[in-house]
Amino acid sequence: MAAESAAFTPLTLPVLPLDDEVVLPGMVVPLDLSDAEVRAAVEAAQAAARSEPGKPRVLLVPRVDGTYAKTGVLGTVEQVGRLADGDPGALIRGRHRVSIGAGTTGPGAALWVEGTRVDETVPDPLPGQVTELVKEYKALATAWLRKRGAWQVVDRVQAIEDVSALADNSGYSPFLTTEQKVELLESADPVERLKLATRQLRDHLAEQDVAETIAKDVQEGVDKQQREFLLRRQLEAVRKELRELNGEQEGEESDDYRARVEAADLPEKVREAALKEVDKLERSSDQSPEGSWIRTWLDTVLEMPWNERTEDAYDIQGAQAVLDAEHAGLEDVKERITEYLAVRKRRVDRGLGVVGGRRGGAVLALVGPPGVGKTSLGESVAHAMGRKFVRVALGGVRDEAEIRGHRRTYVGALPGRVVRAIKEAGSMNPVVLLDEIDKVGSDFRGDPAAALLEVLDPAQNHTFRDHYLEVELDLSDVVFLATANVLEAIPEALLDRMELVRLDGYTEDEKIVIARDHLLPRQLERAGLDGDEVKVEEGALRKLAGEYTREAGVRTLERSIARLLRKIAAQHELGERELPFTITEDDLRALIGRPHHVPESAQDPAERRTSVPGVATGLAVTGAGGDVLYVEASLADPETGASGLTLTGQLGDVMKESAQIALSFLRSRGAELELPVADLKDRGVHIHFPAGAVPKDGPSAGITMTTALASLLSGRLVRTDVAMTGEVSLTGRVLPIGGVKQKLLAAHRAGVTTVIIPKRNEPDLDDVPAEVLDKLDVHAVTDVRQVLELALAPASSGAEPEVPVAV
Repeated sequence: MAAESAAFTPLTLPVLPLDDEVVLPGMVVPLDLSDAEVRAAVEAAQAAARSEPGKPRVLLVPRVDGTYAKTGVLGTVEQVGRLADGDPGALIRGRHRVSIGAGTTGPGAALWVEGTRVDETVPDPLPGQVTELVKEYKALATAWLRKRGAWQVVDRVQAIEDVSALADNSGYSPFLTTEQKVELLESADPVERLKLATRQLRDHLAEQDVAETIAKDVQEGVDKQQREFLLRRQLEAVRKELRELNGEQEGEESDDYRARVEAADLPEKVREAALKEVDKLERSSDQSPEGSWIRTWLDTVLEMPWNERTEDAYDIQGAQAVLDAEHAGLEDVKERITEYLAVRKRRVDRGLGVVGGRRGGAVLALVGPPGVGKTSLGESVAHAMGRKFVRVALGGVRDEAEIRGHRRTYVGALPGRVVRAIKEAGSMNPVVLLDEIDKVGSDFRGDPAAALLEVLDPAQNHTFRDHYLEVELDLSDVVFLATANVLEAIPEALLDRMELVRLDGYTEDEKIVIARDHLLPRQLERAGLDGDEVKVEEGALRKLAGEYTREAGVRTLERSIARLLRKIAAQHELGERELPFTITEDDLRALIGRPHHVPESAQDPAERRTSVPGVATGLAVTGAGGDVLYVEASLADPETGASGLTLTGQLGDVMKESAQIALSFLRSRGAELELPVADLKDRGVHIHFPAGAVPKDGPSAGITMTTALASLLSGRLVRTDVAMTGEVSLTGRVLPIGGVKQKLLAAHRAGVTTVIIPKRNEPDLDDVPAEVLDKLDVHAVTDVRQVLELALAPASSGAEPEVPVAV
């Protein structure tokens, strides 16, 4: 009890202030006596100890920013002497906490205060929670000490059993701030103080783990960079040795993109963009994928012919002679190219080569059936103008990026086909042939036809931007020739940007000229023959064009000539035929077989399709040009009970409607035409179009179906030499249609001599070649009655008169 009472006896002690430092009970610290306040406190304690038993005592009080803490530590001066650096010092041990009271007087120059010892009793035995807390603190302290390598301190911490001493032991922790140590000092409850120390130690270990992780990552990155740097220096040394072995100069200009860009002849904006990319390349590391993208982009830009242009040949007559020599017919296209060159020449003569940033390019759409020379015409145009020629195949293209290019961020990105065509041509004003523009498709990757709108717009293409290049490209001086077989397959907005030139096919006379001057010499060379060994008479060529082939172009004709010459070459090698040899019209059957397209007028009258009532000859336009289309009609037997209209031949909705109109017209006007219309009411009507596997649609077969039905009802045959085309209305009017030129060429090829067309299509006859019109008897009609008068054979004869047909 006496000791217990003494613990609460008021104490009078000299104050030893500690600036930004805290001493906890149990700690032993050296203090520098050169500080006046420290020396005064120690001397005052020594003076007081002379009259009292025991060691000199001082009150260690933290002072933070000039403010004293409310709690201090009673410390005993263990020893006074010299520190390691030779300065006078004192070794002081902290004993227990003291609550600071009022100031008082005492010997010496030190500040004296009254204080009371703080009670730090802990229940015995320790509760379970406190025991777990002690274990946790010791485990955390052990982990921290082991990381620092302080193995000798671990055993001392593990040996501490007193809760208060264990908590105060954290005062040695260098990571605690002064504020945290003051908080520990002022915490009177030992358990709460141990909780606080545990929390502080746990937070520090967590921060240390994060710091160690970051330091490890940084160190690994530094090690990787150092290793990479070392390897690259070794690689450079190896390359240098290889260059010296091969006699190459170090630092070639091809490796210096900045020098290449500055030396290249580039437009100003393109140069600025290229130099920006060079700056990025210099800043990027060698292993960065962006460096590879930039190098590829710079190579593409430097390979573009930004300021390269070919001089146009302004010899108009010479250009026209080139076109005439390389292509027979096609007068519309030749005339348009001649006009373009003439206008270009006048613009240049007057200094109007560039107006509003645009040059005088052209955009033409060549639309026509296969084999008429659309693709080969592009090369002839380039030859005539003295320009470079490049072909861009668009058939089957479904990706918009094929036209505009890919974004540079994609792997394997490339510029669009237009930019690649310009680069391939090596000039900014080539002739670019956009082949098969009607075969362009669209899907989830975009619509390439829409991407072509800017390319083919003369008002926009001087500032065309490719997604890959991302710089303006002037396409206004390019001559674009787009080819297509079917006009309807080209989007309307795209067609509006192009000047349409139709190639409707060749006449028979033009085919003979093409075969004689172009096809035959080419196939003779391919067959290993020359013109002195094999000759082909004009009659044989005419028969090949008229009876062995029936097409708008000349591809099949060329194949027939090639087959003919191969046969002659094989027979000569087998010793069956002597050369030279002249092929006549009579030799064709023995060499390549029978004709495949004998005109109806050349057949026996009993074998002709129109030898029975109900069959009429119409004219149609297909993707391969004009063609002859037959219409057959029949009436069902009344006993079968069939009624209504049956249509076969894979017909479209418009053609089905035309059949309904033709039948309705005959039912309503049959009496005027002296036809037995009662049969149409009681019996089923069947209209058939042969070649049922081929889809058919359009209104131009209206008068043909009406004529077939009228022939069936009247029993009068349709004349073999008559073909017709025109839409019919419910009142019997004959309405205009399209494709007159192609249809008349098809009629001429088929041996037809009389053609019926709508009156309002009469101006279209100006487009038909004169040699075709001379061999055709064309009738322009306005009413179905006129059609029937011309097409139906006289009722008295029961058959048409024999009419000589020119084939």
